[in-house]
Amino acid sequence: MEYIGSQLNGSAAPREAAIRVDGLAVRYKSKMRSVDAVRNLSFEIREGEVVGFLGPNGAGKSSTIKALIGFLAPAAGTCEIFGLHAGSLEAKALTGYLPEVATYYPFLTALETLKLYGRLQGLKGASLDREAKELLSLVGLEQAMRKQNRMLSKGMLQRVGIAQSLLGNPRLLILDEVTSGLDPVGRRQLREILKDRQKRGATLFFSSHELSEVEGICDRILLIDKGSLIDERIVVDLKDSLRRYSLRFSGDAPMFGLADQWTESQGNWVAEFADKERLLEGIDRVTSGGGKVLDVVSQEGSLEDYFVETIGRAA
Repeated sequence: MEYIGSQLNGSAAPREAAIRVDGLAVRYKSKMRSVDAVRNLSFEIREGEVVGFLGPNGAGKSSTIKALIGFLAPAAGTCEIFGLHAGSLEAKALTGYLPEVATYYPFLTALETLKLYGRLQGLKGASLDREAKELLSLVGLEQAMRKQNRMLSKGMLQRVGIAQSLLGNPRLLILDEVTSGLDPVGRRQLREILKDRQKRGATLFFSSHELSEVEGICDRILLIDKGSLIDERIVVDLKDSLRRYSLRFSGDAPMFGLADQWTESQGNWVAEFADKERLLEGIDRVTSGGGKVLDVVSQEGSLEDYFVETIGRAA
């Protein structure tokens, strides 16, 4: 399988695969029927990458993540974490995980919750107490860490879950619908936390319906639908391909075969271009023909439009 992520840093030397999924199939069976949630899915995430896992509801994102954590046994194919069998104790020790819906014992405090999960990971003593308090402060719960979970809002519980996933400074973070329940302040804090973890060398793999968050922090995206991978893009290149340019000019420069469209506006012309090379050629035609460039505008494309159109084409 060709790995698109190797293009990210311009280096020919590949980094270690933090996640490797090969021919994964996940099937749910009932008395009435069998549902294929994931179908022959293959991809790799290299160490140090931040990768967004996108798709509509029911696309198979959570099922894939559960297979990576070891909660679901694949019907076919394999999943590996740093070369280890996904779900093994060794793989789990390297992974921080936040489920789509994080639920915690209601009569424990946020601090007690983190210390409980820390002990389950083998952490203990004063260092665990210190790390739990630092993480709860990091996610904005410094004043609420001694409140019982039943007193916390959905967004605050999500912050508890984020802090819990960071316990032990894992090499890999797998987060399912990571921004669920977070307000704009919480999403900004999360963005800063995740960027900091990447700087420290962590690998991040997360699903989200907040496309603006994905656009802001991801190196790469994987797009799946009906359990299959339908597109894989480097975010910088995707944003560049979605960008559109417009040129406002006077004169009679011909734009046939060059501009996507052009219209007359207040005695001048406005031409639309799909890429910068065509824009520059359009400018050259205007100036060569004795016209005058009045304005040039670069407009970012919509990741939402890309998402909807790509899913539509795959339907």
